[in-house]
Amino acid sequence: MNTKPIIALDFPSEKEVFQFLSNFNEPIFVKIGMELYLQEGPSIVQKVKEQGHDIFLDLKLHDIPNTVKSAMKGLARLGVDLVNVHAAGGIDMMRGALEGLEAGTPAGKERAKLIAVTQLTSTTEEQMKSEQKINLTLLDSVLHYASITKDACLDGVVCSVHEAGQIGEACGQGFLRVTPGIRLPGGEAHDQKRIATPNGAKASGSSLIVVGRAITGAADPAAAYKKVCELWEEN
Repeated sequence: MNTKPIIALDFPSEKEVFQFLSNFNEPIFVKIGMELYLQEGPSIVQKVKEQGHDIFLDLKLHDIPNTVKSAMKGLARLGVDLVNVHAAGGIDMMRGALEGLEAGTPAGKERAKLIAVTQLTSTTEEQMKSEQKINLTLLDSVLHYASITKDACLDGVVCSVHEAGQIGEACGQGFLRVTPGIRLPGGEAHDQKRIATPNGAKASGSSLIVVGRAITGAADPAAAYKKVCELWEEN
């Protein structure tokens, strides 16, 4: 699959999305998350796809297995390239998601890669222990979620760069480690707690990186994207 850096289209409306995309004269890999999808609906996926871009649909589905299975069957028809659920939903839910995705993928088309969120990169170990009552280290919690995700036969996980290498060792290098929280050297952390530079992420074992405000908030988004790609391809 496409391994270029994924740009998070964290915009409130279609207008801002296409204003941003007009900065690029080539197809790119983008992330459509809850904010944009819930404001604009499935049509935003179709319109971005029509411009030739690859799409990571980041909705983090988390519900009972049958509901997630049915929802994923519908999402499969959108033709996205990567989609996710939350590993906290459990193995049966993740297996249901995969069944729905396979059932909904049109004949002759390759199904989207399916990954699961472990712990959000905005979550600290202290928060996890006090609010989720998970009495493990953050690393052990993420590794556990990665393990059950593999047991459910999904393609990989969303994690921070700090866990990517050990997940690769435990689950195999073909198991995707998609890492948000990417910043250019000297960039602001914003609300992310576990962050890294593009080259730091590659060195730590990330398979794919997701970059948001370092590109979308730049004065010259195309130049910022080029810099991210250069750093990502260094190693």
